[in-house]
Amino acid sequence: MTGRIEAHLRDLGITLPAPPAPVASYVPFVTTGNLVFISGQVTASAEGLKYVGMVGRDLSVEDGKAAARLCAINALAQLKAACGDLDRVKRCVKLNVTVNAVPDFAQHPEVANGASDLMVQVFGEAGKHARAAVGAGSLPRGVACEVEAIFEIA
Repeated sequence: MTGRIEAHLRDLGITLPAPPAPVASYVPFVTTGNLVFISGQVTASAEGLKYVGMVGRDLSVEDGKAAARLCAINALAQLKAACGDLDRVKRCVKLNVTVNAVPDFAQHPEVANGASDLMVQVFGEAGKHARAAVGAGSLPRGVACEVEAIFEIA
């Protein structure tokens, strides 16, 4: 039986992928008490990595925003693996969005909105969260964005 949140994802045209496997020595999530900490998720897709390059040089702000959204979808896939049922989510507590950008890039918040807007689309009021949006000179495998997340579950 499909839960309310998964049905809503389907209505949004989103199919959660199999959770991406870690590429180094870490676990994809840690649950402690009623919090789930999702390790940084990159722009992995069934076809391989998407949105590779620097925002502001190789990719536009809109590309960066799409990259952040894809990272957030991967974070939701990890969350489902962690808690089994997305209907258990009480709140998206915090997102950390890192953007692979040129040194003078200043639109990190707009890129990060790709992830933030998705959380609100999926969880409504419970999707509103604290957030950090920062730039980096590089990210793993050259991807444009990485998103880590903290969720509260029942």
